[in-house]
Amino acid sequence: MARHILPNTVAPLIVQATYVCASAILLEAGLSFLGAGTPPEIPSWGNILSTGRSFFQISPWIIFFPGLMLAITVLAINLVGDGLRDSLDPRIARRL
Repeated sequence: MARHILPNTVAPLIVQATYVCASAILLEAGLSFLGAGTPPEIPSWGNILSTGRSFFQISPWIIFFPGLMLAITVLAINLVGDGLRDSLDPRIARRL
């Protein structure tokens, strides 16, 4: 089992874990933005975006930069998962 099943399941499990991690970050930010997540005194991207919403007309960068960092973080986590899948997948390693 350790020789045949484990090498074929590690790569998909790591990819799934990174996607779940990225989804959890987006879910927390969305709930915090709506006011159903973490309390307002705890800094999170959703709370920052929610607070900056009232200042959007005066200074839009208060919303732009936290939203950009949130998107970059989620994209980076997904790219790390894809990279780990490519490096750990035994079927791809045989082709090279």
